[in-house]
Amino acid sequence: METTETAPEEQRPARTAPEALERLHAALRDAGIRLPSVRLDPVSAAQDERFALIDLGRCNFVVASQLADTLRGRR
Repeated sequence: METTETAPEEQRPARTAPEALERLHAALRDAGIRLPSVRLDPVSAAQDERFALIDLGRCNFVVASQLADTLRGRR
């Protein structure tokens, strides 16, 4: 009997915009970064979910520096 291994949920691409947003929130939280304005763009999400945009919003320079350091793997 052959067993099929499935990739952990975090390793497969998100299937929906809300799922991608949820994963982004979780990853940011795990990294200690808070982007208070992150949301689904309501205009693009109302059309066709395949083209829904995630609005990353605005943040101050401290959060921007933390985000840059995290993306570079320094955190």
